[in-house]
Amino acid sequence: MPDSFEHMAPVAIRIPNGALTSLAGNVDAHHQVAVADLILVQDRVAATVERLLREHEPDVVGLSVMTFQRRTALKLIALVRARQPRARIVVGGYDPTLAPQAWTGAGDGVDFVVRGEGEATFNELLRALESGAGPERIGGLSWRGPDGRFHKNPDRPPQRLAEGALRLPRRAARVLHGYTVLGRQMDVIETSRGCTFDCSFCSIIEMRGRNFHTYDFTRVLDDIRDASAHGARSIFIVDDNITLDVRRFEALCKAIIAAGLNRIDYTVQAMTSAIADHGATLAPLMREAGFRYVFLGIENVLDEDLGFLKAAAKNIQHEKGRRVGNATLAAIDHLHRHGMYVVGGLIVGNPSDTPESIEANLRFARRYVDWPYIQHPTPYPRTPMTKDLDAAGLIINDRLEEYDGTTAVVKSEHVAAEEIEFLRWKAERWMKLRHFPVALAHDPGFCLRHGAAMIAHTFRGATWMYWLGLESDRDVFRRYREIRRAEREYVETA
Repeated sequence: MPDSFEHMAPVAIRIPNGALTSLAGNVDAHHQVAVADLILVQDRVAATVERLLREHEPDVVGLSVMTFQRRTALKLIALVRARQPRARIVVGGYDPTLAPQAWTGAGDGVDFVVRGEGEATFNELLRALESGAGPERIGGLSWRGPDGRFHKNPDRPPQRLAEGALRLPRRAARVLHGYTVLGRQMDVIETSRGCTFDCSFCSIIEMRGRNFHTYDFTRVLDDIRDASAHGARSIFIVDDNITLDVRRFEALCKAIIAAGLNRIDYTVQAMTSAIADHGATLAPLMREAGFRYVFLGIENVLDEDLGFLKAAAKNIQHEKGRRVGNATLAAIDHLHRHGMYVVGGLIVGNPSDTPESIEANLRFARRYVDWPYIQHPTPYPRTPMTKDLDAAGLIINDRLEEYDGTTAVVKSEHVAAEEIEFLRWKAERWMKLRHFPVALAHDPGFCLRHGAAMIAHTFRGATWMYWLGLESDRDVFRRYREIRRAEREYVETA
């Protein structure tokens, strides 16, 4: 889908959807597959889809959808139905898995819903369609019968990655190009799937249960080599929680170094507790392996908020087997001392938040993180947070296209949703600007060519009157919100 999170200028970063190429790599090889990640064509979505339908005349069209992308996906399904009426429509991803009832109505045009991990289910579906067999025995599939009613097959258990059943992604199937970070071609890989923590805001547990499965290193290194062969100079490791097994992560860093694959810039997500507890040995290995940015799941610096988010356990520092406090500062210190940059994942606007507690988190981010990734509590389907927020009557917005993490759709007990978003927005712009010299030093050519566009995106809504002091931050914020509403209209309706 073209709908994106609002954290960085489109000209600066475009990360590919790794699930699409994994699906492509795990269907039978004789199928002609075209992968179109519409994040690259946000200003011409309908025209691009129509062109691809003409060029490829697909028998099957699949869409991978997150909750805030649902409205766009339904518009695209209507477009596909109008242009390619005989094509079978398959939807999968987080939203169809966790809210299947939203996709099984009589008029939405969907033929099949793939629930959970899709590689095996999708491949078996294509085999059934090709042979004329029925879909009744395909695990993880919901399907529309001849009478128009949907039928739900039993769930499919998570894939045991170590068994080697999944082939490498088929990156050559991409028909759109331009995945970059600051001008460097970018790709994604995974070394594991799953998490055993139970953070209230996370969809992982509902999507696949509490488990952790890993690929062997031979397969991981082959995936890195394949991404590099396709031009990648920067790689985002998208594991749900790679630091669940710190010793394995250390071994992976050593394997990357030994294979000579440490000239690539790597970005990874990590738990603060793991980095704090093991940073003395892990951080230097990470830097030698090529890691540049580390997304830390800080979540919040206040114990009360961590309790609501059920994220305290992964943010506790240990010393000689004892809990000795919040791990965040120690983790950040390890990473900074070894030349890595912290993308600070925080959540503000929790039920008990006041303007003062929100400001405490923003003040922490200003002082310690290099790039802010600050979000608001968002009630995604079937997460524990959604149940809690709904029970407390704090959800004030049901427009799912605005469930993008940076639009506040939940109020706190003390602060209105719009005020929460304003406080975050006002502070975050300047935090992002502070990192520009680092980006300029690393990628000077790109930043000199596109720096003005990046800054304009960060401060969009601001006019010359604002810079002359003739408009307030709130004037700019209102204009910014109007711009965001317009940006979400990716597919024009007739």
